[in-house]
Amino acid sequence: TFRKFTYRVVDLDQLLDLSYKQLMQLYSALQQQRPNQGLGRKQHSPLRRLRKAKKAVPPMEKTEVVKTHLQDMIILPEMVGSMVGVYNGKTFNQVEIKPEMMGHYLGEFSIPYNPVKHGRPCIGATPASSPSNIPIFISTFHN
Repeated sequence: TFRKFTYRVVDLDQLLDLSYKQLMQLYSALQQQRPNQGLGRKQHSPLRRLRKAKKAVPPMEKTEVVKTHLQDMIILPEMVGSMVGVYNGKTFNQVEIKPEMMGHYLGEFSIPYNPVKHGRPCIGATPASSPSNIPIFISTFHN
């Protein structure tokens, strides 16, 4: 048996039927600070393209990637299951929207930097490995 996804005790099917204002009451306080008028024109454009991409694809298949610059857009229930290309300042990172991502921002899944992988120090990383302390071997043999 599969575990049915619920967001704050509400099933995903019921979340799709809720209005925008009812949905905002389920989200955290930070997301509730959005203007009370609802979504702006900026947010409607990617949502329209996501709906269009979902209709064009048969069920149980991945949708076409919809590119957007909106990192501050809140992930809504109707976005679940679609592919979004989120711009991080250099490239569009592909993000597959899952039910667990609801209530988060798109920018949280498209980080603008490469995580640091700490390895061994190279020459110049410590004072002991500066070029003046490295011994120079001069050949004393002459032909």
